[in-house]
Amino acid sequence: MDRQHPERPHSRASASRTPSALSFNARISPHVSTSMKDPSCTKGPQDSDYRDRRSYPTTILLHKTQSSQAALMPQEHKMFMEEAYNSAICFKMFRDMSGSDPFHLKYIFKKIKNMAHVSPNLVLESIHDYFIENPEISTRHKFRLFQALEIVIRASDFLDESWEKIFTKLALENMAKSTELEDAFQDAASNVLAAICKHSWRPVAQHLEAELLTGVFPHRSLLYVMGVLSSEEELLNKEDRASWEEQLTQMAVKSVPFLNTDVWSKELLWALTKPSRTQQELPPEKAFLFTYYGLILQAEGNGATVKTHLRTLLETSHQWPKQREGIALTLGLAAVQHLDDVWAILEQFGRSAPIKWSLHSFSQKNLEDLRWKWASSTMLLAYGQVAARARAHILPWVDNILSRMIFYFQYSSWDETLKQSFLTAVLMLTAAISRGEGAHSYEFSQVPELLQCLMVLMEKEPQDTLCTQSRQQTLHIICSLCNLRPPLNLDKKSQLLSTCLRSVFALPPLETLEKHTCLFLEPPNIEALFNKTAEALDHMLQSFITLNPTHKELHFLLSHMYIWLASEKAHERQRAVSSCTSLLKFLRHNIHLDPKENFKRIGQLVGMLGILCGDPDRATQRSSLEGMGHLYKLLTYQKGEAPQVESQSPKALSQPTEDGAPVWGSGDQRATPSHSQEMAFPKEKDHIFQLSSSEVIKEITQHLTMTELNNVLWTAINSLGSSSPFRVQAAAEMLLAVVEEHGVKLQTVANMGRAIHLRLCSLRIPQAKENTLRAITLLARSHIPELVATFLDFSIPLDSHAFELWKALGTEQPLSHLVLAMLLTWLHHRPLPTGASDSGPKEKPYLRSLAAMNTLHEMQFAREFKDAVQEAYPKLFLAFLTQMHYILELNLPKEPQPRQQAQGTATPSPLRCSTSLEALKSLLSTTGHWHDFAHLELQGAWELFATIHTYPKGVGLLARAMVQNHCKQIKAVLSQLLSSLQKSHQERERKAAMLILTEFLYSPALLEVLPKQAALTVLGRGLRDPSPEVRVLSLQGLGNILFQPEKGNLLRGQLPFFFEGFFQNSETVIVRIMNTVSDMLHCLGSQGAGAQSLGVAINARSFFDDERDKIRAAAMALFGDLVAAMTDGELSSLRTQVHLSMVPLLLHLKDQCPAVAMQAKFAFYRCTVLLRWRLQHTLFCTLAWERGLSARHFLWTCLMTHSQEEFSIHLSQAISYLHSHNHHIKTWAALFIGYTICHYPQAMSQMVNNVDTNLLFHTFEDLKKDPEPGIREFATRQLTFLPELSARLQK
Repeated sequence: MDRQHPERPHSRASASRTPSALSFNARISPHVSTSMKDPSCTKGPQDSDYRDRRSYPTTILLHKTQSSQAALMPQEHKMFMEEAYNSAICFKMFRDMSGSDPFHLKYIFKKIKNMAHVSPNLVLESIHDYFIENPEISTRHKFRLFQALEIVIRASDFLDESWEKIFTKLALENMAKSTELEDAFQDAASNVLAAICKHSWRPVAQHLEAELLTGVFPHRSLLYVMGVLSSEEELLNKEDRASWEEQLTQMAVKSVPFLNTDVWSKELLWALTKPSRTQQELPPEKAFLFTYYGLILQAEGNGATVKTHLRTLLETSHQWPKQREGIALTLGLAAVQHLDDVWAILEQFGRSAPIKWSLHSFSQKNLEDLRWKWASSTMLLAYGQVAARARAHILPWVDNILSRMIFYFQYSSWDETLKQSFLTAVLMLTAAISRGEGAHSYEFSQVPELLQCLMVLMEKEPQDTLCTQSRQQTLHIICSLCNLRPPLNLDKKSQLLSTCLRSVFALPPLETLEKHTCLFLEPPNIEALFNKTAEALDHMLQSFITLNPTHKELHFLLSHMYIWLASEKAHERQRAVSSCTSLLKFLRHNIHLDPKENFKRIGQLVGMLGILCGDPDRATQRSSLEGMGHLYKLLTYQKGEAPQVESQSPKALSQPTEDGAPVWGSGDQRATPSHSQEMAFPKEKDHIFQLSSSEVIKEITQHLTMTELNNVLWTAINSLGSSSPFRVQAAAEMLLAVVEEHGVKLQTVANMGRAIHLRLCSLRIPQAKENTLRAITLLARSHIPELVATFLDFSIPLDSHAFELWKALGTEQPLSHLVLAMLLTWLHHRPLPTGASDSGPKEKPYLRSLAAMNTLHEMQFAREFKDAVQEAYPKLFLAFLTQMHYILELNLPKEPQPRQQAQGTATPSPLRCSTSLEALKSLLSTTGHWHDFAHLELQGAWELFATIHTYPKGVGLLARAMVQNHCKQIKAVLSQLLSSLQKSHQERERKAAMLILTEFLYSPALLEVLPKQAALTVLGRGLRDPSPEVRVLSLQGLGNILFQPEKGNLLRGQLPFFFEGFFQNSETVIVRIMNTVSDMLHCLGSQGAGAQSLGVAINARSFFDDERDKIRAAAMALFGDLVAAMTDGELSSLRTQVHLSMVPLLLHLKDQCPAVAMQAKFAFYRCTVLLRWRLQHTLFCTLAWERGLSARHFLWTCLMTHSQEEFSIHLSQAISYLHSHNHHIKTWAALFIGYTICHYPQAMSQMVNNVDTNLLFHTFEDLKKDPEPGIREFATRQLTFLPELSARLQK
């Protein structure tokens, strides 16, 4: 270029540039600073540019060592020197562009851009001068200079007209040049021209139009510039772009004749189909050509011509995505004026062979096949473009277009290309529908089918990755389609909602999603992508509620989110609660639900959010708490208690912000709200948003109806079975909080109690279990009848969890008494089964009575019911006895009880007792009446309760034990049984009461409660009882000695005659006589046998060692009965007989006959009671259940401790038993003597002789062969003591 070009702007610096000046500049220090002084002497083409440069600080300074010289120079010269220096720096950088270091080039471009911002004219002038002074630079060097020039022009705020002309000419001269860089060089020059358009586009456009309309197909560089000008938004403002588009339309109209020019048309088609450098991107020139081609066809008036061109275009390759988009764009633009023709071409092409291949039998046999593989994607995009461009005319065509889109979606080979084309096309269609007026007056029959396709698409999305906007686009489409007619039916809507929620919520955490993209060359911003997807989901939910603002719709939407709110995965809960909160906030600010309509199942939502307030994830906690706040405001508005807060437009609420983040974020799933979001949604200042979760729950529940409160509780109860510890803990706390506030007015408490029992089995968190049981305690204050009846249903058998619930009912003392009373009431409901076919609880009404029995049995061991059981002893005593009779009537199988099984050897009785019998035993032992228990246990009398025939004898023995042990509860029990005799309608109750009463007639305490005459009245009434058994018992009672004292002398007078019968030969006769004597002693009652007692004792004791088992047993039983009936006054006369019987009874504890051993136990025990030995309870336990050597040692110790005066008697008796033929008794006697030798050696030496010593030697030698190791060891040890004993005897 000529340096003296008349239009080139001049400056003092450029005019004065000489070799000497250049050499001087080269000597200036090259140090660079980030700021530069304003130049004062550099003149640009115009003063305005000069002023522009003065307003910016420069970026280059002279070195500080020159500062003193600069101060001496005139100011103008100083600025000259600075500008010369900067110009030299520019030249240096331009020269360095010839290098190949990419990092250095990047640095240079950045530096040039910074200088252009400060002093654009200086840089432009330097570039221009560099081009002039270096005409022979390489093509690559010039290519980089063009890139720098584009950067400078784009960075400049103003470009002088002179520079525009200069660089426009420079660009035009190089745009069409053919170089080794091919298109890249031309594009660089074209970019300079495009950059100039930023400052002045009309001259460039005029030149481009002139070149375009010559009739000769333009060079690609011109098309490139027009493509850049059309696509880059920043080049033109809104008004200029409208003008450019209008000019482009006019250019298209003028280009219509070229369609009929064969050469021009072929070149156009070749340019459109020419392969690009990268087929994934559409070059600007080709993008422009597709648009321009469409505008020309749009302006063409001949439909046949339009069809011909479109048909030809569709027959080109469909392999590359941008090519398909371009073809679709051309078709869409043509459809603006030729909708029918375009439709006909698409229909025709849809039936062509290439489309059929792409739909059905595509195979990659050769490269030609790839041209048609994605032809169906082109069709989808084309239909979308047609819909987008046709605008107002599209509504009648929507169903037809949708049917074609659905067809290609369903029958094309599925891949990412088809999916994206389908979504893009449908998005364009829905956008066109939304722009069209009157869309709601149409009913689009294909919308349900399209929604089905979208559901399929969402289901096919990979559930472990998120790399595209497919989900986001699908959700936006669904939002648009759901506003159209016909509305979705409920089932389809539910399926659609579930699919969308699962597709978004079930995605892995963000960290996992990011790992899946770590190998991508350009990985997407996963966080932003997920935020936009989640926001689209929120927008869809908001659209649903906006379309149908009812409580029913809100419940419908929330019900699909509950499964995600209860998810075991933290990130799924976090996403679900965020969407739920977003919906509630949107509803609060925008939608006014009908206050006359009640919320449906809102209690479940309160429960869900309340539980999530305890989530370990802090973000979920915050979102849940915020959601509770919005829900509270909705409820108060619904109840008419407070006005709703200010409304905001739904659109504003649902739109994303500039960074793509949703309005409310939480944790790692949603970005933190930006400042703009905080302005749109100011921080809530209402007091409800400042409260803790427990306080919010209490506030909200105050506004809930009874049904809603029940829903809250059911949600909490169901969550108790969760496997998430936090959910269980939070549910228990919520349950307790709601019961504390509203327990009195709750409904369906029975069902709740049943459900809590089921959940209690899985509760492993102590605090949660404690809170749950505390809630039961609070419920019991107002709902004991329901809870007791419910708990009975699962108390057969009574497991540990059910028992914990029972204990919770009785935690508070007043309640424990009430619970016990209600259980007794249920126990009295004893219906007999009607048939053998009963199978369910409803057909077995007696089950609750059995359950009450189970529960009462276990309650006796519970600390909570200790006082209540003690107070209710008389009622329980009679109830248990009656219940045993009832069980025998039912003839149910008796099973071992859990407590009996657990104790193992603690209760060795072979009888499998019923629960009621075990309950009676427990009642006696746990309330301090163990003497009565021991009385029956040592006689083996519990077996009498096993059959209905022996039941009366068992009751009688128990009542007799109470009389003989002077039980303190006799008066209370008597009062209770009198009530039963008078009021009870159950025969079994009256029978048990009469059995006890007949025995209580022998108690002195009876007359304190029931005078003799009153007793006669009661018995007389019993004679009229409907039950024969009760009448018989009443008759027996009337014959009691209490009413006929003269019978005492008569009976005592008969005793000597019975003594003679003891010596009969018949064993049976002797046993019967002894039993008769026992009965006579019982009939004498408190009068006793008097002087005949001694004869009874002597005669009975004489048979202790009889060889006949039954006689030994009967004799010991008789002696035991005598001792049991003996009074303190008779003890002095019989003391010797009692002491003489102790050793025989003790040794017969090991009798080979079980009946003898049992009677020996009872008689020995009664003797110890009569003699008032200490440690009687321990003694009883030892007699009843202990079997080892330690038990024998304890019994010997008791005997020797309490009978020291009778030492010689006991020892001589023991020695005599060494001659016994019974091995066990002989062994027991040897052990007895051995213990005596060890502890009383001195006394032994005085009592035994040599004969006795020899007998002991032989006995212990035999015991060394005993099969029991402990006895062998004991015998060996005793043999070491006997020599010492012999030595003492010798002395």
